[in-house]
Amino acid sequence: MSEQAIKRVVVAGGGTAGWMTACALVSQLGHYLDVVLVESEDIPTVGVGEATIPTMQSFHLLLQLQEQEFMRETNATFKLGIEFANWGRQGHSYFHSFGETGKEFWAGQFQHFWLRECQSGGQYSYADYSPETQAAKAGKFAITKNPRLGFAYHLDAGLYAKYLRRVSESRGVTRIEGKIDAVQLNPQSGAIDALQMADGQKIAGDLFVDCTGFRGLLIERALHAGYDDWSHYFLCDSAVAVQTSSAENLTPYTRSIARESGWQWRIPLQNRVGNGFVYASGAIDDDRATQTLLDNVSGDTLTDAKLIKFRPGKRRRSWVKNCVALGLASGFIEPLESTSIHLVSSAVIRLMRMLPLGQFRDCDIQEFNRATDCELASVRDFVLLHYKQTEREDSDFWRYCRSMDVPESLQTRLDIYRDSGRIYWQPDELFTVNSWNQVMLGQGVMPRHYHPAADIMSESQFVTQMTQLREGIDAMVKKMPSHGEFIRAYCQR
Repeated sequence: MSEQAIKRVVVAGGGTAGWMTACALVSQLGHYLDVVLVESEDIPTVGVGEATIPTMQSFHLLLQLQEQEFMRETNATFKLGIEFANWGRQGHSYFHSFGETGKEFWAGQFQHFWLRECQSGGQYSYADYSPETQAAKAGKFAITKNPRLGFAYHLDAGLYAKYLRRVSESRGVTRIEGKIDAVQLNPQSGAIDALQMADGQKIAGDLFVDCTGFRGLLIERALHAGYDDWSHYFLCDSAVAVQTSSAENLTPYTRSIARESGWQWRIPLQNRVGNGFVYASGAIDDDRATQTLLDNVSGDTLTDAKLIKFRPGKRRRSWVKNCVALGLASGFIEPLESTSIHLVSSAVIRLMRMLPLGQFRDCDIQEFNRATDCELASVRDFVLLHYKQTEREDSDFWRYCRSMDVPESLQTRLDIYRDSGRIYWQPDELFTVNSWNQVMLGQGVMPRHYHPAADIMSESQFVTQMTQLREGIDAMVKKMPSHGEFIRAYCQR
């Protein structure tokens, strides 16, 4: 490969991943790089990743995007978390909120205080100490300061890609329309020299970013990165999606409803609702899955049902030679915890930090792949927790999930939490201690013990502190406008 500095980056594929990548590169390194994006209007994108997590706020700051403009352009709403129904057992639901629950202390997290209260006969749930959960239950939202609510967004993925395209092109990204016919490799190094287009032109570059979706046109078909299949953990390998009209109040959260052979999502936008059913094709066929979705949506259907097939897992190497795979081209677990858009932003930031300044070095490539693997493994474990820790036995699907072997990393977390209520967390992990707590408890994992430091206060002091926490949350939520009222005022032009 060339000893010259990387000057031209070619992004193969548009959609959410492609335009996120192009916009980030031109916004931060446009003075240094020539950024080109190649896409075809004739190749459809998946376009149903409509729920996000709070890290998108930081990514938009990096891109210097104005929040109200972004929300207007994408029909976005706010998201305080996810309501999970029928996951631990049928008829039971819990909420995985963003932000923080209660107050931490020197020896650990708030769950130790809450466990003390439970073991003393307290009747309050862990969720009673979460501002985000209580606001979500009340259908309210506001951008607050003390405490600051943790939030993300629901958005129209197709409009988001178009919005980022406009921003990217205004900042200097060159878009080339057309289909990629072949990937031209260097006969000596095996790296990519150029993309051969169907119309005969060749798009040369120094670094290529594969955003061609599940196809992995560059990373797999040309460079044979390999794929680690995780379908023995995740039985769901299909999804069907449909849009419906808004038929009820604008809720500030995603709904995830477990069904016999998978789960259904509900994502409210300003102008419509996104719905989908993620399922195991070995347990239910596509026609029955589609009918299951249509039988369980509200409002009028606005689109035909869209079928999506995927294989859970990841590329063995996300960076090979002079090609980096992002988005669906690098792998996919499933949409349960809304991680897809975050994983694109995380990977493109990692790429920008590690951008080769001269020749491509194996040590940089290996470190990028190691960090990517660690991030995906932690997300895998968190999503897998929802399936493994269930009491459901009403179908072969749930019986398999309940009895399956899980990675040692997840089993260790479960064993430690059951015994002591402790969660060991690394700074580079995506999901926080609060997230692990909420899903552990929501799925029925109750610790046997709590840290003795939680007993440092007298009973009267303890009761006073816990009461003040709950009352403070109640007072804050009462002052908030409804989510719909806040959206209308915030997003008006």
